[in-house]
Amino acid sequence: MEYSLGEIAELTGGELLGDATVEIKGIKSIEEAAPGDIAILSHPKYTRYLRKTQASALIVSNDSKLQYPNIVKVANTRYALSQVLNLFYPKKYQPSGISPQAIVGKDCHLGKDVSLYPLVYVGNNSSIGDRVVIHSGVIIGEGVTIGEETIIHPNVSICPHVHIGKRVIIHSGCVIGSDGFGYVKEKGVYHKIPQVGTVIIEDDVELGANVCVDRATMGATRIRRGVKVDNLVQIAHNVVIGEDSILVSLVGLSGSTSLGREVIMGGQSGVTEHVELGDRVMVAARAGITKNIPPDSVVAGFPAISMKKWKEQIALFHKLPQIFEKMEVIEKKLDSLIKQRG
Repeated sequence: MEYSLGEIAELTGGELLGDATVEIKGIKSIEEAAPGDIAILSHPKYTRYLRKTQASALIVSNDSKLQYPNIVKVANTRYALSQVLNLFYPKKYQPSGISPQAIVGKDCHLGKDVSLYPLVYVGNNSSIGDRVVIHSGVIIGEGVTIGEETIIHPNVSICPHVHIGKRVIIHSGCVIGSDGFGYVKEKGVYHKIPQVGTVIIEDDVELGANVCVDRATMGATRIRRGVKVDNLVQIAHNVVIGEDSILVSLVGLSGSTSLGREVIMGGQSGVTEHVELGDRVMVAARAGITKNIPPDSVVAGFPAISMKKWKEQIALFHKLPQIFEKMEVIEKKLDSLIKQRG
């Protein structure tokens, strides 16, 4: 499959500098590209490969001053990367049908062109939409609903009465709808609080490998449209995550946490229970949130404070050895003056 450089420029909405008739056969990294390939230069550190690359063309940002025989300038290089990758690696849906080794319970609804691989279990009264793909080892409890074109990778557990929207991607090892961590201590003994709520995952959500989403104590744990979650994230009972938010690996959200729209949480950051993060809040890696954060804030540290204050404190922290040395000198001078005045 080949495309002209002019076609790729049109696809990406880019400005073409060079020969529009050059044939592009594939896309590779700049260090591996061969004649016929196009490469993306998305970060300055990769400019060191320019003298060695054999790429027939490059995609660069609009503000790039780079000189190369064939260039496509775009507003967003990473978005252009996704467009070109989809061009050369299109995903064509080819339903595999229902494996005889899959088990489907009573009174289930299966949509058109559903793919159930071997060793899938679907509980009673569940509904699976059109063109859904469920890979081997997936267990779906009773009363679950799954929207059309959702993909569930191997060894996922979806507990009873969970609701999953359209075009959701759930990667291997996820557990959706397990009991929230709820106990009450009475006379020295912990008693389990029944977790009778559900989980609602809206359209176009993606959950990375080994994400755990707990069902609500009552009501619903809700992941809203367009949320993207990295591997190994814990989402506790009654959490609400706003549209188009991003949670990077090892994030932990305690019970009844609420995130607004377009929130970004860095790796290993966490939020204590009953805390609200406003729209477009950005949380640095390893930050610990202990109180409500207003919209459009950027926070870091533990307990989390504004990024500006955190940077000032970190800069001061690294100066402590020099400050300590100066204080010792001052103390010695003061002791000497005191002794002189006896």
